[in-house]
Amino acid sequence: MQNLARHHSVFFLILRRLRTPLILLITLFAIAVLGLTLAPGPVVDGRTSYLSFFHAFYFISYTATTIGFGEIPYTFSDQQRLWVMVSIYLSVIGWAYTLGAVFNLLSDRSLRQAIAMQRFVRAVRALREPFYLVCGYGETGRLICQAIDRMGLRAVVVELDENKVGELDLHNYALDVPAICADASNPEILKFAGLTHNSCVGVVALTNDDHTNLSIAIAARLLAPRVPALCRAENAATADNMASFGTRHIINPFERFAETLALSLHAPKASQLMGWLTGVPDTEVEQRRDPPHGQWIVCGHGRFGRQLVEAMDSEAVPVTIIDLDPKPDGVHRWVEGDGTGAGSLREAGVETATGIVCGTSSDADNLSIAVTARELNPELFVILRQNHESNRALFDAFKADITVVPSRVIGHECIAILSTPLVAPFLEDVRKRDEDWCGAQLERLTRHLGWTVPETRSERINLSRAPALYRRLMRGETITLERLLRSPSDRSRGLDCEVLYLDRDDDDHLLMPAPGTNIRAGDELLLAGTRAALNDIGLIIANEHTLAYILTGEDLPGGWVWEKFSRRAPGAAPRQLP
Repeated sequence: MQNLARHHSVFFLILRRLRTPLILLITLFAIAVLGLTLAPGPVVDGRTSYLSFFHAFYFISYTATTIGFGEIPYTFSDQQRLWVMVSIYLSVIGWAYTLGAVFNLLSDRSLRQAIAMQRFVRAVRALREPFYLVCGYGETGRLICQAIDRMGLRAVVVELDENKVGELDLHNYALDVPAICADASNPEILKFAGLTHNSCVGVVALTNDDHTNLSIAIAARLLAPRVPALCRAENAATADNMASFGTRHIINPFERFAETLALSLHAPKASQLMGWLTGVPDTEVEQRRDPPHGQWIVCGHGRFGRQLVEAMDSEAVPVTIIDLDPKPDGVHRWVEGDGTGAGSLREAGVETATGIVCGTSSDADNLSIAVTARELNPELFVILRQNHESNRALFDAFKADITVVPSRVIGHECIAILSTPLVAPFLEDVRKRDEDWCGAQLERLTRHLGWTVPETRSERINLSRAPALYRRLMRGETITLERLLRSPSDRSRGLDCEVLYLDRDDDDHLLMPAPGTNIRAGDELLLAGTRAALNDIGLIIANEHTLAYILTGEDLPGGWVWEKFSRRAPGAAPRQLP
């Protein structure tokens, strides 16, 4: 940041670009001034007068810029007027050349970039609140920035496409989002964007280029090792490389969906539980049918198709692959084609298949495959890959059983990790549980909270986040989860929230802790519920009066004066709320 003025100073860039016009203009002014001092003037008091350098410079200054102000300090002689005419035309030529150079400079891309960079760096340097550095403002980046904005945090954006940077102004963010059009793989750009800023709390690499995301992960690890990095990686080699130097979170959308599909085939209740917890808050979870076992067809054997074939192989599901470039492996049945025509689908056995994956990189082809396959087999379970958010209306009209949008897969997981870091270890523990346990938990949670996706939030029981509860626990009081999760307006009612995960400093982690679990100082709770209930929890653990009412039913006085008065009142009994 300290070297920014030297490398990106707009002032010195302008001087360098206007060096020749300025030198020419100064030279012409000097010649005009010198000539005017040498030209003889009128005879005054019997002597020929001459202009001093000061008067000559004064006259040439306003003459060369405004063409006329008056002859001073005396009326000019013919020689002086002749030289003034020469000076006027010289200055016109000089100014015309200079103004042309200025107009060219104003349209110069390098100058606009330098001005934008200087403005961007000033905005980043002025940040004093926590912010996330988001690299890539595509469909996923937009989802992440919107979520960060809803959380009341700041975002700084680095995007290579100038048109996408311009779209930032079209979105109504509550907080300003500094953005720059630049290559995020350049470590200097990342430093200018605040990677080493004290207020940077995380880096999110979401570009559509794995090499760029890898470069961002390396820069974050070396330049700001304290800052966690959340990176997208669509190739296994890139993901392994990121993991080798300690990248905190690596998300492969195709691999993540393949894991979800395998879980749906193996344990549908577990899949429903995870979908209910990681969806978009306040949206209704659709009660869809589970992916059936039986013969499946996968159209397109690219990165997405390969991941799904491996997931089905792990569940012993037979697969027929349709691809333009078949690669017989002795394990799967291959059909040459793109799947858009009925011929290749019939050859693959679509009439007797139970499910089909339309997984090419073309949205038009995927929709064509899905429509044709459904006409041939109306009962077919269809998994449809959507590559571009702009085609959402078409995909919604088709009504596939599952529509996979990579940007949403990444976005939802990133949002969950950013908003509540405990979600990642919680989901890992859920994946290890059996189907019966997941089914029982899903039935219990949805009976309490309904099928609307709950909000999740984590609360650390410490002096800064939960001062009231922390002080009581440090005094030796025993407080259970059941006693804590009560309504501040009526302690006889429970809150519409559940504790999903309890993390302790001694590595004692509790998944779905029982209501009678004792809370300890330093615990971190992962909560799921309505926004109102989660806000009530924040009030309970922070406010001594609210916590006292929740635990004892006492309604303590609300201010210092009332507390003093209540202590002095003899025989005063605490008032009970209904």
